[in-house]
Amino acid sequence: MPRFFTRQSLIGERQIETQTGVVMGKFGHLYEQQYAVALFNKVRFDIEGGGSPQPQLLHRKIPLENKSIFSGSLFQYLDENKKWRNRFFFVPDSYNISYYDNKAAHDRHLHPKGTINCAGCKVLTSIEQYMDLISNCLPGVKAKLGSSPFLKCATQFPLILWHPYARHYYFCVATEKEQQKWHAVLLDCVRHANDGLSEEKKIQTPAFTDAVRLYRQAQGHYGTWEMMCGEPSQILSNLVMEGLLPVLRDLISPRLKGKLHDRQRNWMLISDAVYSLVQGQCQAQYEAVLQKCEVARSSLEASIRTDMDQIITSKEHITNKIREVVLHKSEKLLKVSIQPYISSILDALMEPTSRGFAEVRDVFFRELVDMSKNTLNDGTKEALAQHMEKISMLAFHPVKMQSCYEKVEQLSLEGLQQRFDVSSPSVFVQRAQILMREQMDDAVYTFEQILHQSLESQTTEELCKTIQRCQDRVIKKFDYDSSTVRKRFFREALLQIFIPYMLKQLSPSCAPELPRFQELIFEDFSSFILVENIFEEVVLHSVMKDIMMAVKEAAVQRRHNLYRDSIVLSNSDPSLHLLGENPSIDWAGEYGGTQEEGQVEVSNKRRRVKQVVSMIQIEGSPALPSESCMEVPGVNDILEEDGEEEEEDEEEENSDVKASPDKNESTSPKASEYAPDEVSQVHTLLPPYRVSCTQNIKVKSRPLKDICGSS
Repeated sequence: MPRFFTRQSLIGERQIETQTGVVMGKFGHLYEQQYAVALFNKVRFDIEGGGSPQPQLLHRKIPLENKSIFSGSLFQYLDENKKWRNRFFFVPDSYNISYYDNKAAHDRHLHPKGTINCAGCKVLTSIEQYMDLISNCLPGVKAKLGSSPFLKCATQFPLILWHPYARHYYFCVATEKEQQKWHAVLLDCVRHANDGLSEEKKIQTPAFTDAVRLYRQAQGHYGTWEMMCGEPSQILSNLVMEGLLPVLRDLISPRLKGKLHDRQRNWMLISDAVYSLVQGQCQAQYEAVLQKCEVARSSLEASIRTDMDQIITSKEHITNKIREVVLHKSEKLLKVSIQPYISSILDALMEPTSRGFAEVRDVFFRELVDMSKNTLNDGTKEALAQHMEKISMLAFHPVKMQSCYEKVEQLSLEGLQQRFDVSSPSVFVQRAQILMREQMDDAVYTFEQILHQSLESQTTEELCKTIQRCQDRVIKKFDYDSSTVRKRFFREALLQIFIPYMLKQLSPSCAPELPRFQELIFEDFSSFILVENIFEEVVLHSVMKDIMMAVKEAAVQRRHNLYRDSIVLSNSDPSLHLLGENPSIDWAGEYGGTQEEGQVEVSNKRRRVKQVVSMIQIEGSPALPSESCMEVPGVNDILEEDGEEEEEDEEEENSDVKASPDKNESTSPKASEYAPDEVSQVHTLLPPYRVSCTQNIKVKSRPLKDICGSS
């Protein structure tokens, strides 16, 4: 911790520990309550089950096995000596960036100089953007007009990782093309790190997100929260810093001395030191709470299974009582303040999101068209395998996916954010981008499996026809799944916007009446039935009918290529999902042709370090004019992955080859068959409002616990 901070004794480690303990104590109490409710909901769901539209595409369980994302050299600004150094950066499948003194240190498996977790960061590409952000960090401390920034970039192409509490990282590159590529990679690192809560943890994740949400609501903070990102310890640290940082700033800001840049720099050092301290304490205390809950799990689950029917009956009784108090107030608020805005907000969500998914479809289609063209020229399975090696990781290629992500970044809720307390549309943008990446990988993986199965019985002469048949099947399935995922996303997003607003408006009049209903619950059931959760469930169901209807109408009108809930594919593949258990195809190993023993060894080594994106830098090129810089590649010494440059040129030449569902029916046949009505379930897309509901708005399997939970 900086000397200034400790000498002044404004807030020492004990005070920080006390503040963290207060927050974690309140959070821990809420977490224990919500853990029991989440456990009840899971057990109930396991017993009763629940239906949802069967996805047509296969899902890859471990998509990045034995893969890395990117590596290459960057200039990094070092705070210790205020100089720029050339360092080697490696982005593994975890997306936690490691950096080394040079590539040789990485190849020798030496310990990295540092590791960067990008959760909560913003990626900036200009010094001006950065100065705008840090100029707001200290109240009353403003830079004079025209004053030079404390950071002078070694090139014209900076890259900066900014975090509201933690350390900032400064990089730069030699060319604009490098900057664009690294910018896409860093954005992908942020996107992945922000999505840090696993949906596979059916108890811990809902309990955690609900506890955080309820804590913030108790502090008067409703609506979306941009810092609900990262792993639990990071989110909890953000929760502590949300209250601690203003106190620090008020105490420290008046006593910071020196030039403006020195004060800004000292403040950032203090903030980072406090954040690191808080994160360590949060991690330890969260693990203790989690362990306590896990120890009690077996006895709680035994009670649930023994008294399931009585708990459900008691919950329904309490729900009816609370509904009598809340419903008329909720419906009045809904009519005046919610219904007039549903359609306009849905339109604002649908257009950029659907454009993004359409771009995913087009990128996937163009890659397959390119592969078909090359197969015509060199119609061997070995050549096909080389193309499939590249296509197999298409969803995780940040540069190729960037055009898809940019479409949804145009999402704007301007004019509605303040009314409904939406801090930023970035919560929805990043979630949509994660879903787009998942859809792309599902499409690629399904195509891989179908093509691989077809190749077993096809001759070389029939490769193009085989590719075309597989392509048509996968595109059709993609359109169906894209519609299903987007409809769920729209429902979740509308809930994310409206429910906090309604709770904020209704809580002052309804919350004081809730304690009397807790007395009606048997003590043995009180751990699994919380009146606060039931209150929120009643509010949610009052608005869910209108949300479901708005999305359904959009699907009936076929807006943005949405399908009706009752539509299923006419030619489903009942046996296709058996292929979903297969591992990813090793195309190079299976169709790479005969190799000498030495070649096999080299090939295996190459596969072990295979990157999704490739940048090769040439040694011996002139250094940039900075005495603190080691030698780096010159402007024109950046090489692409073999064939990548040619592929990009071909994409430009063939940019008119699209597979729009309205323009190319032969490539993407439309669904036309109907199936019996089935239970539709909104899965965990946008915490904290996860919903299980039938079309007539009856929760059958999971009440609000699986409903209300965070980005």
